[in-house]
Parts: sequence; structure tokens; C-alpha cells
Amino acid sequence: MLRNMFKKTYTLIDTKYNEIREERNKEPNIPEGLWRKCNKCRQPIYVEDVKSNFYVCPKCGGYFRVHAYRRIEMLVDEGTFEEWNKEMEFSNPLDFPGYEKKVLAVKEKTGLNEAIVTGKGLIGGLPAVIGVCDARFLMSSMGRNVGEKITCAVERATKEKLPVILFCASGGARMQEGIVSLMQMAKTSAALKKHHEAGQLFISVLTDPTTGGVTASFAMLGDIILAEPKALIGFAGPRVIEQTIGQKLPEGFQRAEFLLEHGFVDMVVERKNQKEILERLLRMHQSGISFFDGGVRKLRKEGMKTVSKGGETLEQSRNRINHNRPAWDVVQLSRKSDRPVASDYISVLFDEFTELHGDRYAKDDGAIIGGLAFFHGIPVTVIGQEKGKNTKDNIHRNFGMPSPDGYRKALRLMKEAECFGRPVICFVDTPGAFCGLEAEERGQGEAIARSLYEMSALKVPVLSVVIGEGGSGGALAMAVADEVWMLENAIYSILSPEGFASILWKDSKKAPEAARVMRITASDLYARGFIEKIIPEGEEFTLNSLPEAAKLMEEDIVEFLEKLEGRSGESLAEGRYQRFRKM
Repeated sequence: MLRNMFKKTYTLIDTKYNEIREERNKEPNIPEGLWRKCNKCRQPIYVEDVKSNFYVCPKCGGYFRVHAYRRIEMLVDEGTFEEWNKEMEFSNPLDFPGYEKKVLAVKEKTGLNEAIVTGKGLIGGLPAVIGVCDARFLMSSMGRNVGEKITCAVERATKEKLPVILFCASGGARMQEGIVSLMQMAKTSAALKKHHEAGQLFISVLTDPTTGGVTASFAMLGDIILAEPKALIGFAGPRVIEQTIGQKLPEGFQRAEFLLEHGFVDMVVERKNQKEILERLLRMHQSGISFFDGGVRKLRKEGMKTVSKGGETLEQSRNRINHNRPAWDVVQLSRKSDRPVASDYISVLFDEFTELHGDRYAKDDGAIIGGLAFFHGIPVTVIGQEKGKNTKDNIHRNFGMPSPDGYRKALRLMKEAECFGRPVICFVDTPGAFCGLEAEERGQGEAIARSLYEMSALKVPVLSVVIGEGGSGGALAMAVADEVWMLENAIYSILSPEGFASILWKDSKKAPEAARVMRITASDLYARGFIEKIIPEGEEFTLNSLPEAAKLMEEDIVEFLEKLEGRSGESLAEGRYQRFRKM
């Protein structure tokens, strides 16, 4: 009897336990169409919340893949999108068995004719040709029709002088089309080359996933390359790489942030900010407002201040430069930790600065900051050698000593400025180029030499301002300009006074004497014709007093651009050559 009682008790406990376990394992009761499960955090999420959040999970921030037409709705001004080449005849170049049936099934399921939608629309009122890949269609693999749609869109954009924006997503080449698919890589790339040579903008936006032949062709050829957070981007897929090398890949490998760090994308942009960023980039490249379109005549805006602090005129400010300060004192002032850095000048002098990143080869160097901005409504390219403001920032900026990657980033931005007719304004502030082992491995000398070589022939105005230290070839690599200016207490030299004294006198303690004999101050260099202008600082030059100096610089930049207006690109390059030829 006792045995039966225990047996019933155990049976009851076991039944209750199973009921609890089953209840825990039950899927939440989700009404069809109202809720779905996030494929990242596995939590139930309300569909309307996802839509209003740009198809980003409101709980974990995970990105859902967006259908092509939904993407267009989020970006293009309502009612302005005109689709091109919507219907294309099916192509099966290899007569691959079952391919047509598979494509027909995908067409029926997605409502798409192919894996990309192309057309023209307005973004913030500005026209652009737009292409959006849709991963639902055979993982947006690139076959003949995808390549043809992209090529046709780019060709028409070139003819109509319109920018191109392509949202890329792909598993790569379409295997069923064999070598015909492979040839689309060359075809799309060649069309974009013609577009570039015509001086037209191409923005590539990399979404999850962008891999294979698409990565190795049109996706990575943008004048500006944006990426969505955590998007998988790479040539070979992670599994292929792991199987090939037999190693586990590091966390975050081939993700958008990894590519940003390694210099291959300009920005990682959250989906909610993409329309704003794209609109700004389109405005900065809008035809009719570049230096060569007569925009300089608009520079002298009403209300430009001509009186500095204390009622002193700008000309009076210029006349108070101290030309008799001992050279070593100037060296010390140029190195002060609270001295304004390049980004400070950029924030005071320019509007809507949009930083771009990377050299497109190996790295994004924190010692070089650069991007696009407006100067009184005129698009310009601004580049600066950037020192840190605290220990952590100095480490990130490598104390203002650029690596080869930094010089290649700067040169990439300069060449892009040349393509679109934008003046280049550089802020020089470096003890010298970084001389570490990795810098030599990546070609420090070649990077500096290439910068001198290319800057000498840029067909747009180039202005360089030495704002702190101008150390050796590391400074000259950003100072092959139409004019070079210096702040009153900046220096510009073949190397540091300490290095000079060590090499010539075998005694670095003689640095103060070396500073005197080297003639490295702004006053010395102006007197000898190596620079065109000195910008006064005042006695205590800090971030608080920067606006006063910036007023002078602003007026001078306007004058500089007005002086060069009307000159052809060839004339600008020749004038720059003659400037250095006589030195």
C-alpha cells in the first residue's frame, strides 16, 4: 500500500515537471503578421516597431535585410522614383538544368524580375541614379541580367550627368551562368571607370552580406563607400577561409567595423541616418557649386566680420606679430599641449564637415583627419595632421606622426577633390612621419614621395597651413601647395632641433642653438620667401583664442580662392611647379 502511494506521488511529480518543462519550451503565441522573431536575439518583436525603426530590431539593434522596394521607400523622396529596365528577358547561357525553373519560382515568390532594382529618383530634392540589390533573389548573385542592369544604369547616369548610388548585397557570382557571370565583374567595373572619368560621383553602400565577385568589382569602387553596421563584407566567405587555413577567425572579422579600421570604407552609417548622409554627400557634389563653376564669387557673404576682439581691425591684428621671439621659445610654443589641433580649425572655419576614412589598402590612420566640408557654400576637401588632446587620444593619433596609410588616405582625398573640382586645404602639424618598423614595411618613403609627386600636379587650388610643428618630409608631404602659410609660433624644418644638434654637433642639448641657426620660425621663412603668409596668434594661443585667429584665416582663404578663380587646372599646376622650381 505504501509502495503504491509513493508510486502515485512520483507519477504526479513527474507529470507536473513535464507540464512545466513543456510550458517553458512553448513558442510565444504570436499572431500571424503582427509579430515576428528577431533572428539575432530570438525575442518576439512587434512588426510595426521594426518598420518604424528602419527594419532594425528595437531590442538588440540587429539589422534585418531590407527588400529593394522598401529600401527605396526609406531613401527616395515620395513619388519620385522612376524604375528602369524592370523586365529583362531570362538568360541561361550554359543551358544549366533546372535554372529557369528555379528563377521562375523566385520571381513568383519575390515579385522581382531580377536581383537588383535600378532607376532614378530624388533624395532631398537632388537627383540620383539608384540601384538596390535584393538578397531574396538567389542571394542577389550577379548573373548576366544583374550586370546588364547595373551597366545600363551607370551608362545612362554618365550620359545624363547624374550621380550613382548602389546598395550592394550579394553572395557573389551566379554559378549557374559560369564565366558569363564572371565577365559581369569586368563589365560593371569598366562602366564605372567611364563614369569616374566623366567627373561623376559613385557612392557604394555595403549591406549584409556583400561577398564574392560583387565585392571584387562594383561594390568596392565607390568614390565614397558607406557600410551598414556589422554587415558581412569580404571576397571569400568566413567558412571558406576557415576551411582553407584551418584556423578560427577572430571576432568581428570581415564585418563593416573591421573594414573601417582597415581602411576600406569611409563610414559605417546607421540605417536611420543614411538618407541624411546621402543627401549631404549629393549636395557636396552637386554640379554648379564647385570652384570651377564660378562659385567663388559668392564667397564674401554679407556679415563676414572684419573686426576682431577688442575692436581691433584685422589689419591691426596682422601688424602685431612678434618677429623677435627667440627661435627656441617658438619651438616650445609650437609644441604646447593646449595648442589648437587640426580638428579645432576645421570646426571653426568650415560647415558640415563630413569625415572620410581609410587609404583603401590597409588602414585608417588616426594621425590624418580628412573629409568634405563647405566653406561659405563652396565644397572643399579639408585634410589635417591631427595630434591628440590627452594620452588616450595621442596614442590613437600616434602623437601626430602619420604612417604610410595616413599619407595614402590624404592623397586619395586630394585626388577625389581634383576629380570633382574642389579646393584642397591642408593643416600641417607633425613632429615628422612615423619611423617605426611597420611604417617601413608598408613603404613610408614611397608614400611620402607619391604625395609630393601627385600634389605637384593637382589641377585644383591647394593651400597648406602649418599650425604647429612642420617636421621634415612628413610635413612637406602635405605642403606641396600653391601657397604655404604659417601660424605665428609654428615651425617648419628639415628635422627637429634636437635631431639637428645630435647629427651635426653630437649633442642634443644644443637644440636651442640649433633652432636659431636652422631658421625655422615663420618670420625667418617668410623673410626668405618659403611661405606666403603669417597668421598672428597673440600672446596666449589656446582653443579659447582660436576664433580670433580663425577670422584672419577665413578672410585670407577667401582672398586666396578669389585670386585663383578663373585659372585653369593646368595653369594652377604649372604655377605650383614654378613656385618650387625657383627654390
